[in-house]
Amino acid sequence: MSLLPLGRPLLAAAVFVADTALFVAMPHGGALPWAAVAYALAVAGVLALGERAPAAAFTACLLLSALARGSYVLLLWAAYQAGHRAVARRDTAQVAGAALGWLAVGLVARPADAPALSQLMALFVVFVVLPLLVGRYLAQHRRLVAELGRRNRRLRRERELLAERERLRERLRIARDMHDSLGHRLSLVSVQAAALEVAELPPRQREAVRQLAGTARGAMDELHELVGALRGTDETAARGPGAEAVDDVVAEFRAAGVPVTLRRGGEPRPLPPAAGEAVYRTVEEGLTNAAKHAPGRPVTVCLTWEPDALLVTVDNPVAEGPRDPGGAGGGHGLRGLDERMRQVGGFADHRLSDQGFRLVAMVPTAAATDTGEGDEVPPAVGHLRTAVLGFATAAVMFVVLPVGMLLGVN
Repeated sequence: MSLLPLGRPLLAAAVFVADTALFVAMPHGGALPWAAVAYALAVAGVLALGERAPAAAFTACLLLSALARGSYVLLLWAAYQAGHRAVARRDTAQVAGAALGWLAVGLVARPADAPALSQLMALFVVFVVLPLLVGRYLAQHRRLVAELGRRNRRLRRERELLAERERLRERLRIARDMHDSLGHRLSLVSVQAAALEVAELPPRQREAVRQLAGTARGAMDELHELVGALRGTDETAARGPGAEAVDDVVAEFRAAGVPVTLRRGGEPRPLPPAAGEAVYRTVEEGLTNAAKHAPGRPVTVCLTWEPDALLVTVDNPVAEGPRDPGGAGGGHGLRGLDERMRQVGGFADHRLSDQGFRLVAMVPTAAATDTGEGDEVPPAVGHLRTAVLGFATAAVMFVVLPVGMLLGVN
């Protein structure tokens, strides 16, 4: 049983009222008002002491119970608090000594007959031993759960560190392989393109060579940025171009001889960096496939802004002869594009028909990706349920059970 900080004072007040009412209900002769006031002050003192020193409060409650021949509700409370909160060895020894001393005094003071002894043992077990054991068990259970939680968090951090180390090792391997293989080949292409730039060529071929050299140098720059990002961490990795760079990639393909038409619709909205890069890669992949499989055919790129998403379409007619709808590299481009879109909460799809080839992608805007923050269920319901359970258990332990015992004793 775990009581809420707000429920503990209320439960202490209920113990005060119930124990004082039981004392007043018992026969005390003629000096009842003063005795009731003194007893109420003593109960309040024991309850206040229990917040600071539960073992001392338990000892004082046993003494008050021996003097007043009652205090059973208060005894339940003090015994439970002592078992639950007195965890030091000195406090445990004090609690055990006080409980055995109370039992010894009761054995000496009561008549040595079987009914009296069985009644004393029943009171000792119900109002002293059981609350002590329940409090100690719940305290140990709480400490065990807390320790298991700490160990689980430590193991989770260790697994995350191991996974991060393995991921960094794999990224370094990929960066090294890309630099050693693709980097050398692109360097060779750049050198050869630069040599052709200074050669004596007709104007048309010179312009084509100039574009080839510029494309090769751009590819080298992007490769160096990608290798640097792979060698860095997630925080330091540089983001690729976003949706604002779509005009640049369209201009590059136009300069390379691809007739591209760019259309925009709707009001532009902010995109997360990963979503913006996915949009750029979608247009780049669509234009690359069109240039490869339908050279010289017109291509239409549409960016349509919806209230919560950006819709990207790339359309071009089908070329004569067979066509690989998967894109360059045997379909890896479009499959990788679909994986990239799913990572940012969108999707990508492509269709091949008699009218042409269409690549469609959708990414959510920044506002759409933040809509799930307020979906968490507040913990008030769980706290209220715990409080109700605590009060119900306390009512059974501190009111119903003592009243039943007292009626049986009387």
